[in-house]
Parts: sequence; C-alpha cells; structure tokens
Amino acid sequence: MDKDLQTRILNAVDARFDAQTEFLSELTAHPSTRGNEQGAQDFMASELADRGYKVDRWEIDVDDIRHMPGFSPVIGTYEEAVNVVGAHESATRKGRSLILNGHIDVVPEGPLDMWDTPPYDPRVDDGWMYGRGAGDMKAGLASNLFALDAIRDCGFAPAADVYFQSVVEEECTGNGALACLQRGYRADAALIPEPFAESLVTAQVGVLWFQVHLQGLPTHVAYAGSGANAIEAAVPLIAALHEMEARWNTDQAKHPEYGHVHHPLNLNIGKIEGGDWTSSVPAWCVFDVRMGLFPGQDIDAAKAEIETVLTDAAQKNEFLRNNMPQVIYNGFQAEGYALAEDGSDTATRAISALELAHGAVTGGELDKVSITATTDARFFGLYADTPALVYGPKAEAIHGFNERVDLESVRRVTQTTALFIARWCQLESL
Repeated sequence: MDKDLQTRILNAVDARFDAQTEFLSELTAHPSTRGNEQGAQDFMASELADRGYKVDRWEIDVDDIRHMPGFSPVIGTYEEAVNVVGAHESATRKGRSLILNGHIDVVPEGPLDMWDTPPYDPRVDDGWMYGRGAGDMKAGLASNLFALDAIRDCGFAPAADVYFQSVVEEECTGNGALACLQRGYRADAALIPEPFAESLVTAQVGVLWFQVHLQGLPTHVAYAGSGANAIEAAVPLIAALHEMEARWNTDQAKHPEYGHVHHPLNLNIGKIEGGDWTSSVPAWCVFDVRMGLFPGQDIDAAKAEIETVLTDAAQKNEFLRNNMPQVIYNGFQAEGYALAEDGSDTATRAISALELAHGAVTGGELDKVSITATTDARFFGLYADTPALVYGPKAEAIHGFNERVDLESVRRVTQTTALFIARWCQLESL
C-alpha cells in the first residue's frame, strides 16, 4: 500500500476518534440484553442509513434457519429478535468482498451493587471505557464502522462489496449470524472484532448448553427421611460431570491447537434453582450447564457421553435410579472452529493482509491465540467456506463487573481494520 495513503487513513481514524468514543458510549448505554436489543439496533440502523449504506433489517424467523447446519435450539421466543446489515456495493468489484460482523447482544449485568457505577451509564476513567457490553463487543462494532468512515474521509470506498452486520443471539445460540447466512450474505472473508487483545484467534472451542431436570419426593422437613431432596440429588451429578470434564482435558484428548493450554474445556454450572418452600423437602431442581468442546469434536457423541455420565451417576442413588434425570438441550450447540486448519489460499491471503495491517499500526508481529470461548466465526468458517478472522481490542471483566475496554487499543484496532479493508478489498475513488 502507498505509504502516503496509509498515513492518511491512520490520521483519518485519529481525527474521528473523539466521535467514535461518543458513539461507543451511546451504544453502550443501550441495555441490549437478550430480547431487549431493539433500541440498540434502531441506533445502528440509523447510523448506517445516515452514512448512505443500504440497510436490511429483519426479524429472525426460526423456521427459516432450524434446518441449517449450526442451528442451536432457541431459548424462549424470537419476537422482535432483529438483525441489521448495512451493505456497501462496490462500483468496480475489483477487490475481495468482506463481512464485518459483530454482535449487539450483551449478557445480564448481575447485581447492580457490585458495579462501581451503573453498567449502562458508560464512563471513561484512565483511558478505559466502563459499561456492560463496552468491550464485548460494542467497541468492535464501533471499530468496524469508523474504519469504513476513515476510508471514506480519504476520498475512497472499498473496491468490493462489504456487509456490515450487527447481529443478535451471539451470547446464547449464534442464530443471529446463522440468519445472515440464510439471508444470502456471503463474502470472501469475514472479520469479527471480538475483544482478544489485538491477537488473531486461530482456534476456538465449541460450546454445548443443557439443563438437567430432577424430581424429588416432597414432604414436610420434619419427616425428611421419608422424602427425597431434588436439590441435594444434583450434587453427585455435578461431581460426575466434573469428572468427565477432567477426562476431556487430558493431554491425550486435546486438539493440537490446545496442546499448550492447561485446561481448555471448561464446564460451568451457570444457574440452579429448585424447591418451593424452606420447610419442605424440594420436589424439583433444574441446573444449567455449559460445556466446552474441541474443534472437530462430534456434538452428538458429546451429548451421548454426557447423558451416560448422568445416568451412571443416578444409578448410584437409591431414589434417582427410579427417577432418572432428564436432559434438555437449549441454547448453544456450537462446534469448535480452527482457522489454523484452513490451508486455502484465501485464508492465507486474509491472514497476511491482517498481519501487514497490524504491523503497520503497532510495529510488532501479530500474536495468534487459541481461545477457550466461542464466537460467531464458526458459521463463516465451517458452513460458508469463508475464513473468519477474529481480531479485536483489549478488554477486561467481560461477563463480570466493571466491564471495560482500553480506548487506545480500540483506536489501534480501528486503524488496523481500516488498513486491512484497504488491502483486502482494495479501494476505489468516491
């Protein structure tokens, strides 16, 4: 790339960065937890329309996507679950097309008294922006948008079609990104600025969500010996699942991209509830589980092993062996994805373009990491023959309290994204 143009693009990002910070603050102020994304999506659609992009906004129809590979069982309903895509259509199409993908949904904020300041009242302190979703991943959405702005401010546009995607459902199913594939959005590569500290994600785990339902035998606590406590019955089942987790993490079982990672597959009991009255032996209990999977690990085989583990553990309980636990799958049935295993020329060129852009901004080499979480990259890489590059800013306490994102890292990622777009898509004059 011409050095002068490169410098102009970097300076254009700097010139707009105050506006970008204000944009991120306004976007973070929208409490876009699952089912409440509409306000944030209205904001995104308006910003895209104001910039002249062709805006496609639609409510996800489960019947349109349930037959597709990668579909995950829906939690609740999809009433007003809206995706937004802004399309730039190139005049020349001399470059390679690109999807800029990010998710608008955020996880629940948890107890408000554990935050230093309200989670949807963003603040900047010592170079960090605080707020739920600021890091995961509204800063990435802002980077994608303002990278395109910087190119435009220099008098150019991508010389290939670019699809800016703001999707729902990433935190629980990924069906928002899947709906974009069903809608027909395809490109030569995808870039997803998830907050992994300016490193390229070369492998990500899969994720399986399920619930375990237990029935007990209720009675007054005065006669507890004649009943069966459904909550206490969960304890040995959880222990058995953790034993399975340990087996899946042995060195012999590890995927090659995770050979250096001590404990890549994590099981989490994310929620538990049960019982109806403090002085009654609880008649029911439900606990929600998240389990990681390696790339290439068969989901059906994993589910079968999970069910066997629970059945075997229940057989050791006098009451449960005649009242077996019921397993219900809801939410993630996500396969793992390893960009590192994509040896195509397209993937090689895309990674090279990102390495050059990252080096021009930071002066250093691009670090590559295998992560123990999942992202929407799997949909593009596994089901659309599209290498998906996950590269975003440094953030801390995501899914925790006082979530925050490093604004200087956001600036660098925006600059890198702009240079990547210029290299990958090439440029045409406005």
